[in-house]
Amino acid sequence: MLNPGDIIGILGGGQLGRMMALAAAKLGLKTHIYCPDPNSPAFDVTPYKTMADYEDEEALQAFAQAVSVVTYEFENIPAPAVDFLKARLPVLPNDNVLKVSQDRLSEKAFFNSIGIKTAGFAPVDSQDDLQKAVETLGLPALLKTRRFGYDGKGQKFLKTPQDLINAFEEIGNQPAILEAFVPFEREISVIAARNQQGQVVSYDIAENVHKDQILKTTTIPANIDEAIAAKARQIGESVATELDYIGVLAIELFLLPDGFDNRLVANEMAPRVHNSGHWTEAACLISQFEQHIRAVAGWPLGNTERHSDCVMTNLIGDDIKERPQLLENKQGAYHSYGKAETRDGRKMGHFTQLSPRSRP
Repeated sequence: MLNPGDIIGILGGGQLGRMMALAAAKLGLKTHIYCPDPNSPAFDVTPYKTMADYEDEEALQAFAQAVSVVTYEFENIPAPAVDFLKARLPVLPNDNVLKVSQDRLSEKAFFNSIGIKTAGFAPVDSQDDLQKAVETLGLPALLKTRRFGYDGKGQKFLKTPQDLINAFEEIGNQPAILEAFVPFEREISVIAARNQQGQVVSYDIAENVHKDQILKTTTIPANIDEAIAAKARQIGESVATELDYIGVLAIELFLLPDGFDNRLVANEMAPRVHNSGHWTEAACLISQFEQHIRAVAGWPLGNTERHSDCVMTNLIGDDIKERPQLLENKQGAYHSYGKAETRDGRKMGHFTQLSPRSRP
C-alpha cells in the first residue's frame, strides 16, 4: 500500500495521464509521467517527468528506480517496455491484460471464453482471407486492424462486394479481423474498477453517441431498463475479476433490439480510464481517475454513486473555442486538456452538463 508522498509512474502523457496525475495529487500522491512527446499535456501537472522513447532502457531504468508502481494511460505500450519494467516493480494492470486488449482477435476470443457474447468474427491476414470471411459472416461487416486502432483509425466498413476490392491493402496489409455487422439499438459502456484486495465496483451505465467515429456525447443514465443495466455491470465486474485486474477498465457494449436472445454484445475493452467515464469527475463523489489511483495504490475503492444526471460532451477540434459560453453555464463543468494546438478530430477538453438526478 502506498503512502502519501509516494510516486506513481504513468506511461503516456495525454489527457488521461493528465487527469490521473491531478487525481493523485488530490490524494497526496505524486506522479512521474513517462512519454516521448515533448508537448504532452500531462507534463504540465506533474512534479516529475521523463521525455524518452519507450525503447530507451537507460531511461526506463531510471524511471523504475524513481517510482513505487507503474500504470498507464493507453493500451498500445510496446511489450518490451512493459517486460523491462515488470521485472523491476509492479506494473498495474498486469501485462496479461495488455496482451488481451492490444489484439482485437485475442480480445474477442477472451470475451467468448468467459461467456460474454460478441459479434461474429474471423481473422484476416490476406485479401483471400477477407473474401472467405465475408462468405461466412456476410455483409455489411467491419474490417479492422488487430492492433493499434482507436477513434475509427485502421477500420473500413464494407457494405457491398465492391467494397472488398483492395480493402486489405487500404488498411495497410496488416493482420486484421472481420466483424459481422451488429444491428444495435444503442451503444452503452460500463466503467468498473478492482483493487489489489479484490474489491470490485462499477459506475452507472453510460449511453454513448459517436460522430465521425469519435465519441461525442455520453449520457447518464442510459436509456435502458434496470435488468440490462445490471447485466452490463456484471459483464464489467466479471472481466475485471477474470483478468485479476487492478485499476479502472471500460467495456463498450452494443444493446440489440427486443427479440434477440442476447441483447448485450461486447464491442471492445479499454484497460484504463476511459472517455465515456469522464462524466464521473463532475457527477460523482469519486471520479474514475481517483478510483484508478486508489486501486493501483492499494487503497480501498471509493463510492461510485452519482449525485446528478448529466451529459458529457467531448470538445473536439474547434469546439474548444466555445469556452466563453461554456464558462457562463452555471450547471456545467468545463475541463480543458491544455493542448496548445487545435486540430480536426483532436480531443481538446470536455464539458459536463448536470441536471437533478431523475431516478435511482
